[in-house]
Amino acid sequence: MRGFLASSIGVTCAAALALPLTLPSSGAWAATPGVPPAGPPAEAIPGSTQSLPLAPLGTDRSLGPADREQGLARRDVRPFSLVGVVWDDPADELNGTVQVRTRASGTRTWSGWQGVETHNHEHAADPGTLEGGTGKARGSTAPLWVGHSDGVEIRVRAQSDRRTGRGPAESLLPEGLRLELIDPGDEPPPRGSQAQAAQATVMTVDSAAASAVNADLAPLGADVIPELTKRQTEDDLTAARGAPEDAAKARPYIGPRPRIITRKGWGADERIREKNFAYTKTVKAAFVHHSASGNNYSCSQAGSVLRSIYRYHVKSSGWRDFGYNFAVDKCGNIYEGRAGGVAKPVLGAHTRGFNANSTGIAVLGTYSRSNPPKAAVNAIARLTAWKLGLYGADPSGTTVLTSGGGNLYKKGTEVRLRVISGHRDGFATDCPGSRLYGKLGTARSASARMQGR
Repeated sequence: MRGFLASSIGVTCAAALALPLTLPSSGAWAATPGVPPAGPPAEAIPGSTQSLPLAPLGTDRSLGPADREQGLARRDVRPFSLVGVVWDDPADELNGTVQVRTRASGTRTWSGWQGVETHNHEHAADPGTLEGGTGKARGSTAPLWVGHSDGVEIRVRAQSDRRTGRGPAESLLPEGLRLELIDPGDEPPPRGSQAQAAQATVMTVDSAAASAVNADLAPLGADVIPELTKRQTEDDLTAARGAPEDAAKARPYIGPRPRIITRKGWGADERIREKNFAYTKTVKAAFVHHSASGNNYSCSQAGSVLRSIYRYHVKSSGWRDFGYNFAVDKCGNIYEGRAGGVAKPVLGAHTRGFNANSTGIAVLGTYSRSNPPKAAVNAIARLTAWKLGLYGADPSGTTVLTSGGGNLYKKGTEVRLRVISGHRDGFATDCPGSRLYGKLGTARSASARMQGR
């Protein structure tokens, strides 16, 4: 882990260019129940996006003119597993409701209407930053995982804007509404099968670069960054700091490094993201989120969920990469999120106004009314004990961050926040859901204990 604070893009890219583009598979597939296979070759499962423009659905007495109700009638489409709605101007808000129903692939079975979380602009780059000002970004809802489907119906309805006092007759929907249907690509072949054994991991320059930034933690092309004991983690960090390894007073407060499934491990297609990596100065805080993508997934599908959200963030919403720095599934598996190196201070797009000097962790699922699994809460504690420990942050303490601009704090405002905060602490939002937010105290205490505090 020596040199984990280095953020030189030039060195990383040079190393990647010097590497062969085809390497043997590491074979690091998970074998324990509840742990998804780690190692689908990204280029073999690229996925796809269908983008369908919404149209007026007609007039309803309770809704007003047709431009306040848009959607699509039931229709057959190519297979997909995740849905979302985007629109032209990211500054516009969708003040209304979005409901979809889908048909399971190869059946005549339609789901009931499912709500899609409409307020997603709080998960974004800070105003005025390079990522926020590319002109590529669009307004977007949260993504919703619906599973393998080949039929869809959607309705979007305007409603009163409580902040302005405007009624439905005065609340227009944003321009350019489109339904995004995401196919995450095929699942990898079963572990131990002939197809899996014959597979080679094909690495492009972009794939090699995304892996090389973790070279201090795992071999190039690794599907998994292995866990370390607390002593091994302490020794590694002490050596990186140049402190005497036998000096008891120099022992850092840090939790054992957890097992982390890399971007290659969950099958990220490195060709679709922005090529360079973006860094901030340090990591003073961790913001916890839920993905608001629903809980109807199994842990063996977590890679597919991640690939779908990644494609939705980049291709549909116009972000430079996956928005969160890390993700956690309901079984407690931890995944590398935005590219740039899991130990480095990678700049994310997770908490608008407070992306600088922080890291973002998304628990896959929706936890407004559902309790988060204990395994997921424990994973938050394990991850933060290690990640925050790299930068000397106390999980049970507070820190001061400077707002980059949001709906709670004006740009430039210095704000004291908990080192482990919920998204709602930095932005007016339901995220990470009331039930998950209520478990953050447990995560803070456990994280601090793992650090030895």
